[in-house]
Amino acid sequence: MTKKTEPSTLYSAFMGRCPRCGQGPLFHQLLNLRSACSGCGLDYKFIDTGDGPAVFVIFLLGALMMGGVLYVEFGFEPPVWVHVVLWGLLTPILAVVLLRFMKALLIALQYKHKAEEGRLEDGQ
Repeated sequence: MTKKTEPSTLYSAFMGRCPRCGQGPLFHQLLNLRSACSGCGLDYKFIDTGDGPAVFVIFLLGALMMGGVLYVEFGFEPPVWVHVVLWGLLTPILAVVLLRFMKALLIALQYKHKAEEGRLEDGQ
């Protein structure tokens, strides 16, 4: 019997799949985590991404959006309503997409490196 290989970290993150088997979906709705994998039964209680994904997305999206706003403003000089419509729609859509990816990426990395809460030597 051959050992089943784990999916790559990037595959799990892009597809939003279980970091162990790569089959079961990681998310229940848009950003809510499932309690366990439907494919291999991996319990997702170990997952604790905290605010990490949101911080990464805020910094990345802020830089991308400001670069886009400046490019459009100085390159095309559109009326203000174009900025409101363009960036008002694009920013939340990209925020959700990036947040889902970053959350899945940090979960896959946490699983791969067996990261967990620090413990003291005397068991506390």
